[in-house]
Amino acid sequence: MYHLPWSSPMFLSSSALRSWVLTGFMALFVAHVPLAEAQVHHHLHHHHHGAPVDPDPRHIALLSVTALVVDEQTQKVVYAKNPEPTHPIASITKLMTALVVIQNHQNMEEILTVSQEDVDTLRYSHSHLRVGTQATRLDFMRMALVASENRAAAALARNFPGGTAAFVQQMNLQAQKLGMKDTHFEDSSGLNGANVATAQDLAVLVSTAVKVPLIHEITTRSEIQVPIGRGGRLVTLHNTNPLVAQEGWQIGLSKTGFINEAGQCLVMQATIHQRPTIIVLLDSRGHHARFSDANRVRRWLEVQDQTTLGLLSAKPVQKSGVAL
Repeated sequence: MYHLPWSSPMFLSSSALRSWVLTGFMALFVAHVPLAEAQVHHHLHHHHHGAPVDPDPRHIALLSVTALVVDEQTQKVVYAKNPEPTHPIASITKLMTALVVIQNHQNMEEILTVSQEDVDTLRYSHSHLRVGTQATRLDFMRMALVASENRAAAALARNFPGGTAAFVQQMNLQAQKLGMKDTHFEDSSGLNGANVATAQDLAVLVSTAVKVPLIHEITTRSEIQVPIGRGGRLVTLHNTNPLVAQEGWQIGLSKTGFINEAGQCLVMQATIHQRPTIIVLLDSRGHHARFSDANRVRRWLEVQDQTTLGLLSAKPVQKSGVAL
């Protein structure tokens, strides 16, 4: 508390009184400036930088039940949390759906029509596609990958030679060929909870799918326009992963998934500090939790990279002819 001087202002001249008031005001101002600056600094620090990130992998607090981070170049696991269980994978299924369509060289310009068979009677999920809607196979695949349209995925399977059963069989055969030994598919959309895989299997799927230019191009779009409105009017559909439009991310592939059994899921391939990295996040609770986890993983990898670079630069350079 600021204390009054011993002399009372009633005994001071008008000029002395003004001087006394000014002195008291300045003393109060100076006394409070450090506290105000500390509060502003505290606010700015937490607003712009967030909590410090510990490079120790044991100290990442992720909300996903299962997480796996793989350096795609070396195929080494950089981080793992509970990676062994087999999980329902929901709409991540649609990556395999796209692979089967592309690898079987189906005509992408063929016009497909949504039928009553494509309507979800298991979970009664929402769809932008009315029965009778027509679009090319390519547009149906774009809708399945970007907006996670279940009727589009169902139509892709139904229009395969031999129908849906033959398509799902191809999905399981492809999984076997890729060495995804703990993976099984029952449908092309992921609405069926029996579509399951391990995090390691999904890392294999992402690594395979990102090398397919069409899947890379489609899954990294923040939005698409498709002629599914009345009279073929163009409708804009947004990517279910908002990170593809977020500055600072260099994403090569993205797919989300959700059903009650699976929780919120996300798989991505992204370049972080010039390192192609696969991120698998399964069974995260809360709609935004998987995206928050992805941001936490990215920040942790950036700290890891800086830490490693710091250690390397602290060591003398050995003239061995090997580029570090």
